[in-house]
Amino acid sequence: MCLAYPGKVVRIDGELASVDYGPDGIRDNINISLIDVQVGNYVLVQGGFAIRVLSEKEAEESLDAWRMIQEELQESETEMPRS
Repeated sequence: MCLAYPGKVVRIDGELASVDYGPDGIRDNINISLIDVQVGNYVLVQGGFAIRVLSEKEAEESLDAWRMIQEELQESETEMPRS
């Protein structure tokens, strides 16, 4: 299964961009050759490529969903008995 994650473009250098993935401070360099983006745009990233420009609202909704998933995973890990 492939997952796409939203991030904010903070720097562009040719066909590469630095993307900020949120409050965890995670940044990555991605390829932006498939779409037209500018610094400040939110993009959907899959496999190291920006595949779609998102509105800020779409990005926030997606980030909220990822946060909920992460919280659920953390809760289930603490509830699982260790053998």
